[in-house]
Amino acid sequence: MCMLHPRPLRNHRKFHQAAPAPLRSPSPERHNEDDALHLDKNGPGDSFMPDADTSGLKCNINGDSIDKNSPPPLRTDTLPTDWTPYESRVAFETAEFLFTRNQMSAGQIDTLLDLWAATLIQYNDSPPFASHHDLYDTIDSTPLGNIAWESFSMSYKGVKPAENVPPWMKVTYEVWFRDPRLLIHNILTNPDFDGEIEYTPYRDYDDNNQRCFKNFFSSDWAWKQADKIAEDPEMHGSTFVPLIVGSDKTTVSVATGHTEYHPLYLSIGNVFNRFLAIPTTTKEHADDVDFRNFRRQLFHSSLANIFKSLKKNMTTPDIQVLLSGIVMGWCLKYVLFNVSCLNNRNALDGDGLLWCQEHTDLLVQELQHKQLWYEYSIVGDVVPFTNDFARADIHELLSPDLLHQIIKGTFKDHLVDWVGEYLEHTHGKARAAEIQDDIDQRIAAVAPFAGFSQWTGDDSKALMKVYLPAIRGHVPQDIIRAFSAFLDFCYIVRREALMEDDLVQLQDALDHFHQYHEVFKTTGVRLTFSLPRQHSLQHYAQMIRLFGAPNGLCSSITESKHIKAVKEPWRHSSRYKALGQMLLTNQRLDKIAAARSDFEARGMLHRSCVIHNPPIQIRVNKPQHQTTEGEAADIIDGPTVEAHVELAAKPILGGARDVPTLALALGLPEFPAMIQQFLYNQLHLTDHEHAAFDPATAPVFMGRVLIYSSAAASFYAPSDLSGTGGMRHEHIWATTSWRGGPARNDCVFVSMNDEVSCGLDGLAVARVSCFFSLKYRAKYLQCAVVQWFSYVTDSRDPDTGMYIVAPSTNDNGTPDVSIIHIDCIFRAAHLIPVYGNNFIPREITLHNSHNMFHAFYINKYADHHAFEVG
Repeated sequence: MCMLHPRPLRNHRKFHQAAPAPLRSPSPERHNEDDALHLDKNGPGDSFMPDADTSGLKCNINGDSIDKNSPPPLRTDTLPTDWTPYESRVAFETAEFLFTRNQMSAGQIDTLLDLWAATLIQYNDSPPFASHHDLYDTIDSTPLGNIAWESFSMSYKGVKPAENVPPWMKVTYEVWFRDPRLLIHNILTNPDFDGEIEYTPYRDYDDNNQRCFKNFFSSDWAWKQADKIAEDPEMHGSTFVPLIVGSDKTTVSVATGHTEYHPLYLSIGNVFNRFLAIPTTTKEHADDVDFRNFRRQLFHSSLANIFKSLKKNMTTPDIQVLLSGIVMGWCLKYVLFNVSCLNNRNALDGDGLLWCQEHTDLLVQELQHKQLWYEYSIVGDVVPFTNDFARADIHELLSPDLLHQIIKGTFKDHLVDWVGEYLEHTHGKARAAEIQDDIDQRIAAVAPFAGFSQWTGDDSKALMKVYLPAIRGHVPQDIIRAFSAFLDFCYIVRREALMEDDLVQLQDALDHFHQYHEVFKTTGVRLTFSLPRQHSLQHYAQMIRLFGAPNGLCSSITESKHIKAVKEPWRHSSRYKALGQMLLTNQRLDKIAAARSDFEARGMLHRSCVIHNPPIQIRVNKPQHQTTEGEAADIIDGPTVEAHVELAAKPILGGARDVPTLALALGLPEFPAMIQQFLYNQLHLTDHEHAAFDPATAPVFMGRVLIYSSAAASFYAPSDLSGTGGMRHEHIWATTSWRGGPARNDCVFVSMNDEVSCGLDGLAVARVSCFFSLKYRAKYLQCAVVQWFSYVTDSRDPDTGMYIVAPSTNDNGTPDVSIIHIDCIFRAAHLIPVYGNNFIPREITLHNSHNMFHAFYINKYADHHAFEVG
């Protein structure tokens, strides 16, 4: 074993950098046709971004050049004391809290306002709103965010049978939308996006001249479109705005009528929604060819009508628009009539070339509709909505779908199901069921961590984090390696920015996956791998070059928007003729958001509203990163800052103790000597040479310490769910009772001395026994008592690709325990037991698994940041 117990660093090393180092532009020697923009002026915080000389000239609404440092104009000309249509800041924040954040029902709003009014009667005062009607009317009168909903109707106009006309042929379908051109104007004039909108495609390189693919404008497709626009002299001086369009069905009520909505989302960096009418029918007519074709054509005709206001601006400057459509279907690049991949649907095992519009047009012209469908998956009698748009070739504009192709598709629906089939094929149904139960038991025994508290059986993303160690010992080595390679592919492709080396790693992971998943053929589980969702993985490297990192542009983004755009407004409605109520709710949410943006731009929302109203002296608590117990991880809004760890806002009740009492509680008789050692180290942090620690002369601490149940680590994790600056924070627990149950003591990565090169370079692993603070010589010290782990080997396990650690012990066999400053802590580390080949006892749970095993995997799949660390 490689023992890791040198003195931890008091100050953070490279692991704690807030953000990656900025890239530089390519060397001047590169002068071929693919030369990148020269980005020599990039500074810290401007990574991947073009400089002012290449991002265009700043101008006003009339196109007149203005100073490049001019701030964006305010959206209104009102004074910074004007809260119109609200009476005051309190009124605005009350409306925002009740309607947006709390989503309180009308009846509850009235109850709250009545109670509030009762407390103000003695002061001859009243709340900012008299009732929910007053609140709603005020929101509706907000002058911003006022793009009206429009609608049109469509119905079937084809030949109908003489008798028994199907219901779908008689229904009129209503489509509601808001003018996308006006929405785009709203985005472009929103001061919230100042500095966050790119106007010029660019190519960026690091110090080794490696290309970086990140944002949409760093992609090849955006670069080529700018070249095309520049060919027209009338376009000089204009930019273009790519519209990212996605649509997906969402169901809001199955038990009470199977109510479905088909929202259409649009974004150029922010997402707005529209609602499409998608016809449904009875099971009797569900397979009717005419119905399926009508359903498809209704979808495309609706899109063409919604986007018609943008048509002229594809050739005449106003907003230069290019549509990117996402359509559900077979292979990512082989979609219904929009064929882009040459592979036949029955031969998706191999590589695939991409088709073009001209090829599809030729097939439609030469072949019969039946042949088009069965041989090429083209619906010949449906006209795609992109046909009437000058700059929208749907063959090019299909982005990856991480959720359906990778997470739900290849991982859950293929690989996990194949493991079950392998177990049945090899052991029979009865024994396979026993093994599956043990796999479930192993997953249930995984200690909680940020984003995973307890396995529920219905979360594919959570299962990906913990599945690999759970099946090891029950399946062959090649299955383990196939999962490991596939998970590496998943986590590489989710990086916020991908370098050319990353694309090589991506292809290498895919090649290894294809090599090892052959075991499912040799064991009789699969006859073929001609599967659209798996085949789509072969296109990802090319799609990254075309469109940038999928983490920023992916069709699964629409899934996350359903809650805010559909499900919450649905719950806010009466459920009767709910669509109109849902549209009104969406519009009110937009108005509140627009008002907040305007108030912030005018400097009216700085600091707490209590400070803005100072007549009554009230103690204002400083906002803390920590949230209520149970929220294990969260995003941090705001700019990128240096990573750090801080203790919880308050110590535990009755947490002040003296050193002997805490030593007894921790079961550490040597704890007073450990504090001596810790204080001695703190006093000599900057000493290059100092005398060896001597307990007889070292400082003695006789004061009291404060105990804390948790700490919060804040760090830069742009590939995970994070704030606008890429920041995220997670709780690290060391408590005797978590959520009213047993104790929880999380593990952490600790930054070590430079000479440590074992395992993860410079990072040790420890388990936190206790967080505490003390005051010594006027210094406030935040500390942690940790038990160390040692790396079993210097390299990763060849099957799982993860490091393995074991609890470290002293020469006398006692646990290796130290006190460290919390600044040494990098972030939480997640450990999963090495279960071995045997079934685990039912007595082992998530609460005690850390105490029951002798070796653990460092789980690099806990989240995307952990993957980069581990």
